[in-house]
Amino acid sequence: MKIITVRGLHFQYGNEPILHDINFSINCGEFICLAGVNGSGKSTLLKILLKLLKPTSGHVEMASANIAYLAQRAAAFNTDFPATAAEIVSLGFPAKQRISISERKYRIDKALMQVDMSEYRTKSIGCLSGGQQQRILLAKALVRQPELILLDEPTIGIDNGAASQICCLLSEINKNEGATIMMVTHDVHSILHHSDRILQFEKGGGIRIHTPGEGETYAVS
Repeated sequence: MKIITVRGLHFQYGNEPILHDINFSINCGEFICLAGVNGSGKSTLLKILLKLLKPTSGHVEMASANIAYLAQRAAAFNTDFPATAAEIVSLGFPAKQRISISERKYRIDKALMQVDMSEYRTKSIGCLSGGQQQRILLAKALVRQPELILLDEPTIGIDNGAASQICCLLSEINKNEGATIMMVTHDVHSILHHSDRILQFEKGGGIRIHTPGEGETYAVS
């Protein structure tokens, strides 16, 4: 089953073309890596999928509305930020969805366990390391039990060890929960063995689609 289908997609900011005649489809349960140089349209595509931007032309079909989004890591929470890890995770519940208190607790606990942060549930978010904060933000995305997870460079700004942990966690969620994942990254080689396909964005506004191990090189600067 296709969860995303994109046909003849064009997008431009003013007179500046960003995406040109993009065509692809994503199957449910796939792990997709989005690679390419800065300004090639990776983040723009995610914003179109999230309906934050409207295509100049073309069609985007989404088979699910249950989508979670994890943006690039913002500036670290300061140590006085008045929220615990569990409270941050609870912000991920859809505002209009009625969920019982017991179900909320179960899903918060499960999300924290999925990212290996259960023991930090009562810790102030500002006292956690950058990698730990990013795992909490991932748990915030997971608590809504999404069918599709969109991530815009979730490992940027954290150390290599923490970044590797995030990639492994995403792979486990993809395999164990069946969630479809689309992840923008500059660190393509660390995610290659987790990915089913690579969408390589090019400066001219197009993309190439291939599978890991095809001998491709990746422009990521």
